[in-house]
Amino acid sequence: MLESCQDNMTTTTPAPRFIGSEIYRHSSYGEWHPLRVPRVSTVMDVTRALGWLTPGQFINSPRAKPAALTGYHTATYLAALQKAEATQSVSDVIRARHGLGTVSNPVYAEMYRRPATSAGASLLAGELLAKGGIIYSPAGGTHHGLPDRANGFCYLNDPVLAVQSLRRNGATRIAYVDIDAHHPDGVEHAFASDPDTLMISVHEQNRWPRTGALTDCGVGQVYNLPVLAGMHDDEMALIRDDLILRRVADFRPDAIVLQCGADAVLEDPQSRLALSNNAHWAIVAALQGMAPRYLVLGGGGYNPWSVGRLWSGVWATLTGAEIPDQLPLHVQDILRSLHWQGPTRVHQPQPHWVSTLRDAPRNGPIGEDLRDRLRALRARAKAWV
Repeated sequence: MLESCQDNMTTTTPAPRFIGSEIYRHSSYGEWHPLRVPRVSTVMDVTRALGWLTPGQFINSPRAKPAALTGYHTATYLAALQKAEATQSVSDVIRARHGLGTVSNPVYAEMYRRPATSAGASLLAGELLAKGGIIYSPAGGTHHGLPDRANGFCYLNDPVLAVQSLRRNGATRIAYVDIDAHHPDGVEHAFASDPDTLMISVHEQNRWPRTGALTDCGVGQVYNLPVLAGMHDDEMALIRDDLILRRVADFRPDAIVLQCGADAVLEDPQSRLALSNNAHWAIVAALQGMAPRYLVLGGGGYNPWSVGRLWSGVWATLTGAEIPDQLPLHVQDILRSLHWQGPTRVHQPQPHWVSTLRDAPRNGPIGEDLRDRLRALRARAKAWV
């Protein structure tokens, strides 16, 4: 079945398309916020410089209007978010009620326009995928947003809006796979009770928001796999084959949404996991062809070099571009120009963060704790059937 589906996609679906925007180039959450670093603009620049992203493949993201966001978010919250952007301030009442103007979700110049652009991309992706295909939106993946409040750097929840848009445009069974280091609490809030949405999350145990326990399964098809600090490529390969691909194949989706957060790599400051970017690319490749509609989103990622390299490699994987062992000098110049200043020092890139896209593999023994958790999830899957 999967082979015939993939053959059909090869002959009838358009080439992968990339949705992006220039709004991300100069927009920042603030001088010391983790999302002060460039991310999407780096991916756009690197992929164009390598000749991987042509004008015909690129789609400029629309900005979603408030009415288009009410499939998940409340009108009251959206009005508060717009007002906070317009006035660049929030009251104590709004801060307490909607989570705006906090350390995690600060007031900044584009605090409605930027997330509304990411949300617009996800809404558009559902429409563009009505007849099948592949869409890449690295600005998406804001999986913590809640209906009535900002949460975990996320003002809007574009993955939820993407699933809803896919469903409006013909998809009935949707698999949502999330490999960000943090659990997608906002997406689970939306779909934990929906039997037509498969949810799989692989995230670091005891990492904020500290939801997504192994036993949290809702009443729908929810599989949470919290993993221990230090998870490496070999362990993620086992998770890929034993959990992700098995459950997706059994579910037989007609659309897959992959949240490909880049914060589970060794160099990221917001997790204690130890993946190389090869692990992410292998999952991107393995899911490709398992459903006629495939949407790949970004997510977390707070080291500008590791996130830019990883997400550029995602586009190469989706399009079949060959990743060179050594980047051309003009591409190295793009990566060398990135700036990452912390509270106490200016971070300097390691040499391979500039000269290459591909990390060295990070291998190791498979922990027995991981095997036990995978066995528990296999037993749950049998019980569900």
